[in-house]
Amino acid sequence: MLHAIHHIAVICSDYARSRRFYAEILGLPVLREVWRAERGSWKCDLGVGPAQIELFSFPSPPPRPTTPEACGLRHLAFAVPALEPVIARLTAHDVAVEAVRIDEHTGRRFTFFRDPDGLPLELYEEPPAGLPPS
Repeated sequence: MLHAIHHIAVICSDYARSRRFYAEILGLPVLREVWRAERGSWKCDLGVGPAQIELFSFPSPPPRPTTPEACGLRHLAFAVPALEPVIARLTAHDVAVEAVRIDEHTGRRFTFFRDPDGLPLELYEEPPAGLPPS
């Protein structure tokens, strides 16, 4: 039976740029990083709660076909206790962040931004268990 998400894999066009974005700007801890010589590819595992994001660098990966409605993964959402501190950190690093919206079904606040390759990422405000929404 499925009980959790273990990891999400992201192929990036510029490994150093994406590693810096996810590790330094988003602040995700690097769990391990390996050079896979047989594939000419870096792999970096980053922690995010109980799950991981795997960054891969493959030689000349094809671009994403279209956004946001291409078939496949639409976006990756990060739960945060409050949007403002994360938005401030992103904008301080010149990352464009969309206007905050309200989820019409849950009443929670959320916003979108993009990683260095244009992958849509979401911040979804979800206070820690036991706390009311802000």
